[in-house]
Amino acid sequence: MKLFKTSLLALALASVSSMANADSLAITNATVYGAGEQGILTQATVVVDEGKIIAINPETVSADSTLDAQGKILTPGFIGSMNKLGLVEVGAVAKSRDAGEKKADMTFDPSMAFNPRSAAIAYARKGGITSNLVVPSGGDAIFKGQAFVANLSGEFGSVDYTQHALYVELGAKSKGSRAFDFQKLANKLEDAQKAMAKANKANGKKKDADKKEPKRADKVINQVLKGEKVLLVDADRATDLLALIDLKKRFQLDLVIVGAADATLVAKELADAEVPVIIDAMRNLPGSFDSLHTSLESAAKLAAAGVKIIFSATSAHNLYQLRYDAGNAVANGLSKEQALAAVTTNVADAFHLATGSIEVGKRADLVLWSADPFELSSKVEKLWIGGQQYGTDSRHDELRKRYTTASDMPRAYIK
Repeated sequence: MKLFKTSLLALALASVSSMANADSLAITNATVYGAGEQGILTQATVVVDEGKIIAINPETVSADSTLDAQGKILTPGFIGSMNKLGLVEVGAVAKSRDAGEKKADMTFDPSMAFNPRSAAIAYARKGGITSNLVVPSGGDAIFKGQAFVANLSGEFGSVDYTQHALYVELGAKSKGSRAFDFQKLANKLEDAQKAMAKANKANGKKKDADKKEPKRADKVINQVLKGEKVLLVDADRATDLLALIDLKKRFQLDLVIVGAADATLVAKELADAEVPVIIDAMRNLPGSFDSLHTSLESAAKLAAAGVKIIFSATSAHNLYQLRYDAGNAVANGLSKEQALAAVTTNVADAFHLATGSIEVGKRADLVLWSADPFELSSKVEKLWIGGQQYGTDSRHDELRKRYTTASDMPRAYIK
């Protein structure tokens, strides 16, 4: 696991260097949320240089430029998850969709099709989102492919982590039994574990030139077994969640569960097993017999039980709404600190990202808000990714300007 985190940190720092052309910056007089163990800081100073946070409340401030936050709230950039951002432009236009492939298996890497210039990315920044976990829709198999993480700078090369998590869908089926899919996953892990042990034993007696190279699919499952790749599994029913907890214990998996509609029924088991869950904070009606116990209070109940929760905004075209979903969770019993963690630090911890909190050494993904970020009327005033400031004007803003500004262009163009 240590190797996994070290290699990912190196990758993250490499991605930061490509964005770190801005001068050093000191943000002063800020109310800082998400500052790790330090809690909430008032009248705080955060110093950024070379894409990273290099100091918090230093005795002396030295930076190329200074920004007075005037007491406003500074948070880590929000992290979206479980969507197709950058892989789909218009859902109804087949040729603009790249998230799925009928023949896809666990080796499917959709990051090759990620479009950093998607019109949906700038709109997501308006909601304070600076990074996003993108998942494939895959094909017919339970293995949908590999998730990746991209920053929302809109720059080429903004994919920070490729082939980051193996995404699996389990649970209810319209044809066949869920038991078959669970058995398929368990057998795949068991067979790979045995093959890996056998290969290690044989390779110990062979010269490097004689060692057999594993197949691509074997490499993926081996990384999961070694804890070098997150296993991201979609399941809802309580019995399914318990079965996944058993798999985690049996194979020592780095497991994250998504969906988890019935999670409140097994909250203690999830907390004891240290399994994070990704939930939709607005999911309050049963969509099937697997989700009879979901409600707007689920987030608060899970957090109270000690479960690490993460909020997802599944629509690639409306990630902006993530902060409103978190706000609704606050209205239904979750604390603001827990809600903030659900879109920042919890995501970063679960997926081993070098961002998600305002701490020295972290990537400088920061958002300055006009007021409480979970309030409807608040807005992003300034946003930084890797220490570089990015705007929040989207295609929506440009269209509004076009249709509300007097122009010599024909009326059909502006009205």
